[in-house]
Amino acid sequence: MRHPVGGAAEIAAHRAPPQRPAEPERPQGRSRPGNLLDVLFRTTTLCFAGLVLLLILAIGTVLFAEAHLAFSHFGLKFLWTKEWDPVRESFGALPSIFGTLVSSFLAILIAVPVSMGIAIFLTEMAPPWLQKPVGLAVEMLAAVPSIIYGMWGLFSFAPIMARHVEPWLKHHLGFLPLFQGPPMGIGMMTAAIILAVMIIPFITSITRDVFALVPAMAKESAYGLGATTWEVVRNVVIPYTRTGIVGAIFLGLGRALGETMAVTFVIGNAHDISLSLLSPSNTISSTLANEFTEATSHLYVSSLIALGLILFLITTVILSVAKLLLWRIERQVVGSVR
Repeated sequence: MRHPVGGAAEIAAHRAPPQRPAEPERPQGRSRPGNLLDVLFRTTTLCFAGLVLLLILAIGTVLFAEAHLAFSHFGLKFLWTKEWDPVRESFGALPSIFGTLVSSFLAILIAVPVSMGIAIFLTEMAPPWLQKPVGLAVEMLAAVPSIIYGMWGLFSFAPIMARHVEPWLKHHLGFLPLFQGPPMGIGMMTAAIILAVMIIPFITSITRDVFALVPAMAKESAYGLGATTWEVVRNVVIPYTRTGIVGAIFLGLGRALGETMAVTFVIGNAHDISLSLLSPSNTISSTLANEFTEATSHLYVSSLIALGLILFLITTVILSVAKLLLWRIERQVVGSVR
């Protein structure tokens, strides 16, 4: 049976692909002002982004060039030599590297639980009238200069550690290598606590903002099923925001690795490696702050710059690992959603 002419036309119209409307012809020889502004804006932002890369490249190049004398004189053993003797011009970076890594990781171990607790309290349990004052106090801690933390640590906190905390630890836990030595109040433990106090505001602020992004429907659904606040935080809030939490932790770690003045006041500034948290130690930043003005020979200056290069590389590696970890977490989250 044949279709009538009208029916055939309708079927052909339905089967035919839709035709795009003809684009209006652009005027030749003249560009619109909007296009020029768009190109200018794109070029400007590209230059700003490239400037960051150029700065990092320039810093690394200068550090490599200035540290060449130290590495050519001592070789790679500069990295694991413990001696630091400016008189004989014998330098090694191991005590400073050890102090930098240990103090930073101890600070993270102290700061992360405290920061998480503050962020959970502010977003899940604090009454509205208390959220803003506590949040403002946390942000004010982030604005305090590091030298103020150092002075407070030296004149107020270190005496408390020397008179009360460290003697108690030595009396009850002195059989452990971590708590042996004289209770002087300045040393690795005091520096780690001061660093923890300094990075708590940064980790807390980011974690609190990330927790606030959790959909209210997800939490209310969990509460509706009979979950407690702890269960909601553990099973809903933390899994939803783990990428942001990891980013906040590594941001705090990067802040702790490069801290100078506060650590210089309270760590004791001793070029020594000790398992005891009560013993004085040193970091790369505190070594540079204490000795750069006293460096007279070219080898001495080059050795200090080599320490700066090592700190630069340590920070770069840790931030790269953080980026890789965040990338893997994001892939896992996307895969679980699919």
